[in-house]
Amino acid sequence: MKTRTPMASATPPISPDSLILNQVRDVVRDRLAPLTVKIDEGYYPAEVLRALGEAGAFRQHLASHNGRNTFDVQTALAAMDVVSQECMSTGFMVWAQDVVCWYIEMSNNDHLKQTVLPKLASGKVLGGTALSNPMKYLAGIEPLLLTATETDDGFMLNGTLPWVSNLGSGHWFGSIFKVVGDNPRDVMALVNTDWAGLELRQLAKFCGMEGTGTYAMFFKDVFVPKNHVLGDPLIPYLKKMKAGFVLLQTGMATGLIEGCIELCEAAELQFGHVNCYLDDRPDELREALDDTRELIGELCTDVFNPKPEFMRRVLEARLLGSELSLRAASSAMLHTGANGYLHDAPAQRKLREAYFVAIVTPAIKHLRKELDTLATA
Repeated sequence: MKTRTPMASATPPISPDSLILNQVRDVVRDRLAPLTVKIDEGYYPAEVLRALGEAGAFRQHLASHNGRNTFDVQTALAAMDVVSQECMSTGFMVWAQDVVCWYIEMSNNDHLKQTVLPKLASGKVLGGTALSNPMKYLAGIEPLLLTATETDDGFMLNGTLPWVSNLGSGHWFGSIFKVVGDNPRDVMALVNTDWAGLELRQLAKFCGMEGTGTYAMFFKDVFVPKNHVLGDPLIPYLKKMKAGFVLLQTGMATGLIEGCIELCEAAELQFGHVNCYLDDRPDELREALDDTRELIGELCTDVFNPKPEFMRRVLEARLLGSELSLRAASSAMLHTGANGYLHDAPAQRKLREAYFVAIVTPAIKHLRKELDTLATA
């Protein structure tokens, strides 16, 4: 067990990141918490996301927009953590918004940096990621589902993506497609949901994460202009942005785990005399979470490290977040007992959210496959 350092008696000055996190906490308390159950049942909280954008939640990892000229991934994760403690569906959408901003920030596309990125970073417009299928494709798990023919000034896209989140009218997302023809290659570009030929359909009802604006997308001759290209050639661009993409997901996990620990702690007054016989007690989970946050914080300071060893550590941190989420959510259910089994109980919601952390791309099996590939390279 770690020895905790007592808090200093003097009140430290409020740092810029503390101010941002206080503003995010205000949005979570006043705007998000009253809607959490409604979101879990399918409500898409666009107004909450915009309020989080106004609070600065989506710009902390962007050196071009955070006022500090640094890629502060750790503060971006801390904001996502705060949101995910209350509602991980919304925390997931914070990640989606962070990542679509990251796509543009990591590109060499000045047009998008000047026209679209400021709106996404402020939350005035919203967006998703659409890289679930491409990440599986690049890991050798499934084929790429979008193809394109190249024209003089752009690309014509066709195909279907089954599930993409944080979408709605006028939303942006990053897309990777296979160009066929005289110059075959993979390209990534930024696409808008309102463009001609693109249709969004809600074809499934999920057991959780229903309020995340998740749609199947059907592309029929969707024209993408070349001034919306993010990566061409693709691989050097992906190498630059991949660690940040994966690492940013860990804020969902740490926030969820924190929320589960708090549920366990709250149950102690009534059930502590019998909960003491359970595994994964709150103090054990807290120590594991502290260690996980420390590891993630170290990785955040070196997010552009090109070495395979660094990418291995990022993947391991992401895997650790998934595994600890499952442990913590299961513990919260057991510690709260029948109260956690009620229809609107936080514990059962967090259990469903934890399984999402474990299966959202890159899922546990995907992460282990990539780690195995790195180990045998």
